[in-house]
Amino acid sequence: MMSDADTKTVCVRISGRVQGVGYRAWAQKTARKLNLTGWVRNLTDGTVEAVVRGPTEAVEKFVADCQAGPMLARVTSVYTKPADTADELVGFE
Repeated sequence: MMSDADTKTVCVRISGRVQGVGYRAWAQKTARKLNLTGWVRNLTDGTVEAVVRGPTEAVEKFVADCQAGPMLARVTSVYTKPADTADELVGFE
């Protein structure tokens, strides 16, 4: 088990052309590769939101990768804020 000092949980909001381009599937695949837990979903305002938890370095790599996203995406901004999840995140949905 990793200590809380080594673990980071963030909420990521991605704007731009990020719906209908495979962004959620890409985010899920990317997060799983980095052994992160969490979830990703489309929001009604056209953005994509994700909550990811894992080793700080892996979370930061995921956020950096979100700047590009999948090939068809056109990301205009990536906003992150600390997330406090009361429930345990298992896997990545």
